[in-house]
This record gives sequence, C-alpha cells and structure tokens, in this order.
Amino acid sequence: MDLQADWRRSFLTTDVNPYYDSFVRWQFLHLKQSGLGVVPMEYTLIKLQIVSKLPKKLEMIDPAKEPVFLLAATLRPETMYGQTNCWLHPTIEYVAIRSKRYSSIFLVTRRAALNMAYQDLLDPARPGHLDIVATLTGEELFGLRLKGPLSVYKEGIYTLPMLSVSAAKGTGVVTSVPSDAPDDFASLRDLKNKQAFREKYGISDEMVLPFEPVEIIETPGLGRLPAPTVIEQMKIQSQNDREKLQEAKEKVYRLGFYDGVLLVGKHKGEKVQNAKKLIQKELIDSNEAMIYQEPEKPVVTRSGDDAVVCLCNQWYLDYGDEAWKAAARVALAKLNIHDEARNNMDATLDWLREHACSRTYGLGTRMPWDDKWL
Repeated sequence: MDLQADWRRSFLTTDVNPYYDSFVRWQFLHLKQSGLGVVPMEYTLIKLQIVSKLPKKLEMIDPAKEPVFLLAATLRPETMYGQTNCWLHPTIEYVAIRSKRYSSIFLVTRRAALNMAYQDLLDPARPGHLDIVATLTGEELFGLRLKGPLSVYKEGIYTLPMLSVSAAKGTGVVTSVPSDAPDDFASLRDLKNKQAFREKYGISDEMVLPFEPVEIIETPGLGRLPAPTVIEQMKIQSQNDREKLQEAKEKVYRLGFYDGVLLVGKHKGEKVQNAKKLIQKELIDSNEAMIYQEPEKPVVTRSGDDAVVCLCNQWYLDYGDEAWKAAARVALAKLNIHDEARNNMDATLDWLREHACSRTYGLGTRMPWDDKWL
C-alpha cells in the first residue's frame, strides 16, 4: 500500500496561516449569504400572575401597583393552552425581585434572577443589580392561585409540589402541560392518587382533582393526548421512572413539534413548528411573556462564580434552519456508518438550533464582514 503523510508537527489555525484563514473566511461568508447567521437561542418566560392572597412574606406588596408573577421558563410557548398547574420544588429557595422595567415583582431562583439582571429585564440602568424583596421556599408558595396565559382553565391554576424540579435549569418554576409532557402527566397523576402527599404540603383536593389534561395538539401515531398515551404504552408507573420518562419526553417532543397540528386557539389547524414563533410573539406583545436566556449547561469561571448570559451582540449559526436540516438528513442517509452513530447524529439534528460562533478576544480567524469578532 502506498501512503503519503505530512510529518510536520504543527498546523496553525489563525490568520498567521493565510491559506487556512482564507478557507475559514470563505466558510462563514457562504453561511452568511445562505441566511444562517441569526439571533441568540431563546427561552420564553411565561408570566403566571398570583391572583389569590399573597404569602405572608409578601404582604407588604400592593399587587394593584406591583403585580406579583411566578416566571416559568419554557421552550414550548405554543403548548400554554394546556396548562393545568405550576410546579415548584418544596425546598428550592426563590427570590422575589423587583423589576423597575415592568413595575412588577418576579419570583424565580437567584441564579435565574442574576441572568435576568444582565438582560435588561429588571433595572436596565443597573446591570447585574438585584432588588430582592423576600426569599421564600417552594413550600411557602404552594397553593397559590395563578392566572395562566392561554390556559383553558380561566378560573386559575395552582402551584403544586414536584420533586424533580431543578434549581440549576430555567427559573425553578415549571408550568405544567400534562397532555404533551410525560413528566407533567406522571407527576399530576401521582398527586391525584396520593392523598397523603397532598396533605403533607397543604394541597386541597380542589387544587388538583378537577384539572385534567387538555387536548391541544394532534400528534401522528399518538393522538390528541400524546403524553398519557406514551405513559400507558411504556407502562410508566410514577414520576420516579426517570429513564423511561426521558425516553417518553423525547418521543412526544419529536413527533409533536415536527408533525403535530394545533387543535385550539388562534392558530388552530396549523403545524406546531410553524405556529411556535407566532404564539411566542403574541404572548410577548400582550405582556404575558418575555424573552430570557441562560447557559445551556452550568458554566463556572476561574474564580468559582457561575457564568450568566449578558444581553449583547453575538453571531450565531442557524442549525435550526429546516432547509439545512433537510439537506443534512439526505447526506446522513448516504453515509455508511454504524446504526448507533447514525441514530445519535439523527437525534442531534432534531434538537440542534442556534449555535454561537464568535468572540471578541483570543486567537482565530476574524469574521469577514465584522472584524471586531473572531
């Protein structure tokens, strides 16, 4: 066998190497011309207004002047029609923070509050500043009646306990859509079936028993209540079946988002993936939601501080573009690789969205259309 090898022990990937540098610049110019440079990844904060008596620690607040909201972070604003309740963890600490921008009090975890403080959601004149009114545990917030935007339960939904809520992701506040979220359905079913669990946290029957999953999306192969259907098919017994629930979640999300059709609301009859951004914008325009960003995974600085997302300019690659995804799937189908690798790549194509591709310091190739960025 004839083998040709380059035995040089170095390869420069900065502008010191003009050939490689030109190649990278060409790549990014091509991507930009294809429309793949977009805005940052977004979460939607759903504003769940407290419409019952405020907790004792918040009695000094006048809700007529400063309404109080629990903020639930979601990637699926189009499912808000199916809200039946709001989940909190009993031992997580939540901060009530004052927002000068919105003249409101928001309840979230301290970590989420710090992210918000750098995204002009609290006091734009003081980035990073937190005006904390009170600190409460989830248990101190159970049983509150809330107004859920778009929810068919117009009389209100309630804050309930869920032991799998994480303080390290989102806001620590989770809005529950048991029709299309297996975790939510399993937890709501457990709460309905376990009176002792309800009594432990002072949850009355009327806060739980009347609330049933709502048919909001027709999902091919899973019907109008996909989460309960998959739970039954997989014989998931409780909210503690974490591995099965994760598998169920991925299945319901994949089929529902890409092939599902809305059954309710202004966009009834539209594909879910087409309606998502429209519904998000409508919620924001009606002051019932806001855009929020955070690191995908925990990021710790060299000094030991948790990193936050700051509102600033950034260039992204739009890996969520459907035309690109379609071309990538065609290319994947032609690859001669093991099934495990193919399945992993296919799953990645499903969730892959916007990806940051630039920074303002260090070594590398400069953006050909904006040389302040590498």
